[in-house]
Amino acid sequence: MKDYNRNSQAFSKGMKDAIPIAAGYLAVAFSLGMTAKRIGLTPLQGFISSFVNHASAGEYAEFTVIRAGGSLLEMAIIIFITNLRYSLMSLTYSQRFAPDTHWLHRFLMSFGISDEIFAVSVGRPGDLVPAYTYGVMALALPSWCTGTALGIMVGNILPDMVVGALSVSLYGMFLAIIIPPAKKNKIVGVLVVISFTASYLATKLPILSELSESMRTILLTIVISAGAAILCPVKKKD
Repeated sequence: MKDYNRNSQAFSKGMKDAIPIAAGYLAVAFSLGMTAKRIGLTPLQGFISSFVNHASAGEYAEFTVIRAGGSLLEMAIIIFITNLRYSLMSLTYSQRFAPDTHWLHRFLMSFGISDEIFAVSVGRPGDLVPAYTYGVMALALPSWCTGTALGIMVGNILPDMVVGALSVSLYGMFLAIIIPPAKKNKIVGVLVVISFTASYLATKLPILSELSESMRTILLTIVISAGAAILCPVKKKD
């Protein structure tokens, strides 16, 4: 009974934390739906696409291949490259599981990885609690899929101002995640500033700007995190 109550509370907390994520997903998925509508996808097809590929860059890449009449192999390759950054998130995920976490929980939680779900999950202290992540996924992922389907049906009717206003909540959620730890730890705050600055410069520098957004994210993540680990290692107690 104690485990049930604890998991129930964690699930409810996850759904509560997912509210701004779901609002942001709905807005971003609307734009995806508009793109999907232009290439002839039905609302059901858009819903399924977002269910199996809940990443905006990955879905845009997918729709680009469909519009160009590419093969399934080409689609698989470009989605793999675009979403490659999630492999880094999976590595961090795996280090946060309790040792006795069942493989089925590991599988289901890894399926639900997105930038925002990963951020709120690993931002919690202690081991990753499956019930919490399931709570986030239960609200965020259906919102993403539904947003795509609705975008196909009625996305062109809504004013751009409304869609843009909804998408602001997603950035607000990111700020809510990074500001508290940055205030507690000056090193984290400095790394946040470095990350923002480096991400902007990477879009302007000659060689880096030619790489895909996912590849730039991977390179910056490796370089910045490795530098932080070497210069400011985290001291763990026995």
